[in-house]
Amino acid sequence: MGLKKYKPTSAAIRTRQILDYKEITTTTPEKSLLRPMSTQAGRNNMGRVTVRHRGGGNKRQFRIIDFKRNKENPAIVKSIEYDPNRSAFISLLHYNDGVKSYILAPNKLEVGAIVQSGENAEIKIGNTLPIAKIPVGSIIHNIELTIGKGAQLARSAGAQATLQAKHEEYGSVKLPSGEVRLIHLRCRATIGGVGNVDKRNKVVGKAGATRWNKRRPQVRGAVMNACDHPHGGGEGRAPVGRSGPMTPWGKPALGYKTRKKKKTSSTFIVRRRK
Repeated sequence: MGLKKYKPTSAAIRTRQILDYKEITTTTPEKSLLRPMSTQAGRNNMGRVTVRHRGGGNKRQFRIIDFKRNKENPAIVKSIEYDPNRSAFISLLHYNDGVKSYILAPNKLEVGAIVQSGENAEIKIGNTLPIAKIPVGSIIHNIELTIGKGAQLARSAGAQATLQAKHEEYGSVKLPSGEVRLIHLRCRATIGGVGNVDKRNKVVGKAGATRWNKRRPQVRGAVMNACDHPHGGGEGRAPVGRSGPMTPWGKPALGYKTRKKKKTSSTFIVRRRK
């Protein structure tokens, strides 16, 4: 996967660089795995904005992704496709019994490869196994937190985790954030890292490209009126003040810890992220 740059015909295009999408093998998604998406533009059932800076953008259709990988038949990778709803690419699988499904496309997975899930699956890219069956030191993604619930960790473009050790019932997994966490050995994970690694090098370049992505403009609190934001008001350029950085609703921001001290899952965290 490479990056595409433009001739500098304008100030925005001068810095803009996007993915060249050479990994994508088809632009036509599988119809049976599509669902319509309605856009709420950040509004609740009463029509009031509850999430700011959302709205507009290109119309999308939702792709149903198989995060459980509980079908243990062999499957062949038919295509690698773009998914507008996530940063990673997706792969279309055709199982030998005729069933089709989408999975997250692992890095270096190619069309025509055979993938499988289950305890007896081979240790190779794209295969899904219980953590108990994965060798220590392996790169993994698509990790379950609860047995049978489906993958919740390491799902974005370029994400990968490392299985560092195994204990009686739990394995130590180093997550992309640097956090080391205990995960039950019966939880499933997929071998390899998530594809589309160059996503992090993308430069949007112009405001319009953000609007295509359903994002509306954000305004700094310091340029608002005092009635609109804790940072607002004052004569000219005023500092934030003694209270420190605040959210628009007066809560501390930038470094303030919001995790509950007695959260049950804290017992599974061996080392916190930096």
